[in-house]
Amino acid sequence: MTQYSKRIVILHWLTVLLVILAWYLGDNLAEATDNSKATLAGYFLHIFVGSVIFLLTLSQLYFCRKDGRPSSLPDKPMHKIVAKYVHYLLYVVLTVLPMSGMTIILTSKVGRALVAGDANLLPKEDGFKDVFAQVVHEQLVNVLIALVVLHILGAIKHQFIMKDGLISRMSLPKKD
Repeated sequence: MTQYSKRIVILHWLTVLLVILAWYLGDNLAEATDNSKATLAGYFLHIFVGSVIFLLTLSQLYFCRKDGRPSSLPDKPMHKIVAKYVHYLLYVVLTVLPMSGMTIILTSKVGRALVAGDANLLPKEDGFKDVFAQVVHEQLVNVLIALVVLHILGAIKHQFIMKDGLISRMSLPKKD
């Protein structure tokens, strides 16, 4: 096997797009909350995107197991170890991050506001200061950003320094 299956490639790039969208929505939601202008729609949209990321991540893990992975490329042993753990941690963070978001809903005013359909019940400025899951969620976003940067740097190293065509493994197969 020289590249990932078509469905894994699609799941990967769809997850990338949705992670960017979730980060953007979450950042806007945090700013709106601090300005007491958050909306139920903003929360619902962020929750929906986070939930889809969670499902896509689980699907990707399942299909990687079912379809297999390409064999590893020649590299220094330490680089292989770093790559392995960066991928592993990406999957962990992409599953735990949505769980921390759900915990926020269950342990803050957000859940009550969403169930009641009343935006007036949403947290206002400093409304999450006593919600530990919010701190975890924000820190996991920082960890995710660091892991994504490492992941991209690894891909750039392989593509432009080692010139081993690694990026083609995560592209859709060409039709003959």
